[in-house]
Amino acid sequence: MAEMTIQRMACARVPTEEGEFQLSLYRNDRDGLDHLALVMGEVAGGERVLVRVHSQCYTGDVLGSRRCDCGEQLHRAMRAIAAAGRGVVLYLPQEGRGIGLLDKLRAYNLQDQGYDTVEANLALGHQPDERDYRMAALILGDLGVRSIDLLTNNPQKIASLKALGVHVARRVPLPARVHAENAHYLTTKVQRMNHLLSLPGAALVPVTVPVRHNGHGREA
Repeated sequence: MAEMTIQRMACARVPTEEGEFQLSLYRNDRDGLDHLALVMGEVAGGERVLVRVHSQCYTGDVLGSRRCDCGEQLHRAMRAIAAAGRGVVLYLPQEGRGIGLLDKLRAYNLQDQGYDTVEANLALGHQPDERDYRMAALILGDLGVRSIDLLTNNPQKIASLKALGVHVARRVPLPARVHAENAHYLTTKVQRMNHLLSLPGAALVPVTVPVRHNGHGREA
């Protein structure tokens, strides 16, 4: 298969509460989707540039849903980059760990029935995490970033980027606030996806596979 090619379509100044960024929109020759790079400061040729590779989360990023920590992570990352004076947020259209918004909403309904996020994805015929970080690697290359300090709690993201040739110098944690609506979600991240999060003991709720019933009320 031929290597994916990307093109920077446009770039514009975007002032935010966290500071002023340059927003670049990229497209590739495969999916026709919009992939974004939010850049502050001079990053070309930069070593250990602070980077957040963020997957789109309409419910968390736009609506402020408390079911996840995505919106909080996005703005924590932007504030960290502003404090450092330079950095990049890559915003990739990979809703619901890559399953799309429709199945993400279906997964929410399964979670309300007792499934965790991993089981919900599997029940819908998906893998627990279907994200692809090739665009992240290609955009960082286009920006001229030589090595990164990655804002993440996800060791698989680090491994995936390294496998694509990205030099990850170190991991920068993104701690999450724990509350009643996201405690089970965060516990699943820790217990089933090996995320590097320190959760209060009270937040570590048991993660169990739900019992499925047939139409007669018996266990299937």
